[in-house]
Amino acid sequence: MSESSVALNSISKGFQSPSGTVHAVRDVSFHLKSGEFAALVGPSGCGKSTLLNIIGLADAPSSGSLRIGGTAIDFSNEAQLTLHRRKHLGYVFQHFNLLPTLSALENVMLPLLLLGVSASEARVSAGDILKRVGLAGKENSLPLTLSGGEMQRVAVARAVVHQPTLIVADEPTGNLDSVAGVKVLQLLADVASTGTAVLMATHSDAALQWCSTVVRLQDGLMVNPLGEVR
Repeated sequence: MSESSVALNSISKGFQSPSGTVHAVRDVSFHLKSGEFAALVGPSGCGKSTLLNIIGLADAPSSGSLRIGGTAIDFSNEAQLTLHRRKHLGYVFQHFNLLPTLSALENVMLPLLLLGVSASEARVSAGDILKRVGLAGKENSLPLTLSGGEMQRVAVARAVVHQPTLIVADEPTGNLDSVAGVKVLQLLADVASTGTAVLMATHSDAALQWCSTVVRLQDGLMVNPLGEVR
């Protein structure tokens, strides 16, 4: 069996409140292989955001283990976390999170520059990715001059330009109309087809049709085995 791109084993996360411990995520285990496009679904408050933050290395679990790209993650080692975020992870957010003073091209160049790629090489790679997502001619546009769909395509380009092991997408179509949303979902499916694992948190039933697997949460627990959607 090939190495999983992402492997969670008995991940739990608790928070202290005046009334005691709140168990946001409880004993969640699943593996994603290279090229899987998985949906993370469940009602508000089910633990999706907490789990996505752990997988995206923005938060540490209370217990359990996580492997990304075959490497066990040490949440106490900030240097390792930073390296893994830069090298192995790409992020797509509902609110785009583009830097407003940088052009589309400059936003996409950032992950490569953080990895030490030269500016000239990063510029070429970023330009190529923008063409692939249908934004040729928009390289020098500032984010606020682009439509919501165009900004999200820039965000997808930024997430994939460094060829990460995993894309973490948090409600990536939540602020888009249906036409723009379909374009972004097609892009994410295309990314998965090249071998990158994609994990997308979503409330959209339509978005599930693009996914090969689903992880469903209820009250912090997985309520179904990781299984095929289609």
